[in-house]
Amino acid sequence: MVTRKGWAVVLAFLSVFFISMAAHAMQEVRFGVLAKRGVPKAQKEWGPTARYLSEKLSINCVLVPLKFTEIEPALKNGQIHFLLANSAFYAELEKKYNLRAITTMINRKGDIALKEFGGVLFARNDSKIHGIADIRGKKMMCVKYSSFGGAQMVWHLLLDNGINPKRDCAAFVEGGTHDNVVMAVKAGKVDVGTVRSDTLERMEAEGKIKMSDFRIINPVADSYPFVHSTPLYPEWPVAACAITDPKLARDVAKALILLDYNHEAMTAAKVYKWTYPANYAKVTECLQVIAAN
Repeated sequence: MVTRKGWAVVLAFLSVFFISMAAHAMQEVRFGVLAKRGVPKAQKEWGPTARYLSEKLSINCVLVPLKFTEIEPALKNGQIHFLLANSAFYAELEKKYNLRAITTMINRKGDIALKEFGGVLFARNDSKIHGIADIRGKKMMCVKYSSFGGAQMVWHLLLDNGINPKRDCAAFVEGGTHDNVVMAVKAGKVDVGTVRSDTLERMEAEGKIKMSDFRIINPVADSYPFVHSTPLYPEWPVAACAITDPKLARDVAKALILLDYNHEAMTAAKVYKWTYPANYAKVTECLQVIAAN
């Protein structure tokens, strides 16, 4: 028979147990994502993923949209637990901030799975720019110098063709978001722009532009369904940050990999599926070429 003292011990244990469970259930997990098309767009695309993780893992997963310049400070100051950003951010910051890729995104176009993406070099359809050589001396806009699909892929391509955009263009400026670059080219504010593959098609689907208004420079003819001017590189990874509990990282990776193709989180972000981390050595090589010039 349990004594009064025994019951007190049991009740104390249960109190601690349930308080611990409640604390775990309310654990705030900050999921950083590169807002490549602006904060409202990032909220619309990735908000459902944060809600899914909250419900699936009984945590409070908070989406943290980040500008290009906000990513490194967020890592340095331990402000996020997970980071979803372009492949170059991961390749460049992996060792510096002890990032660990836990999954890689597989993009989608309709029912087609796309494990890679590219960069697009484009001008207005009435432009005198027809090839890479014509870019010399012209005004060029990228998203940010740190944007992989919206700057660095094409930067590497131009260097391979004897053009250093920082030296050989009349201007090489940043637009801040992919949409800004596209609209600047459309308005004639710059002569040529670069964005990641899928940007033009998605902006056309949203009624913002017509693809026919633009000319793709150095178009690559292959089976990839989005227009692109560069070789293809592995898609964005989700990385666990240094402050993140390894078990939580495993749980998040498993939850993402188990997401159904038709789930709201997948359709909102236009993701086909999540898979095991890709090899980002090719990305590192691209960055090294740019740094050497």
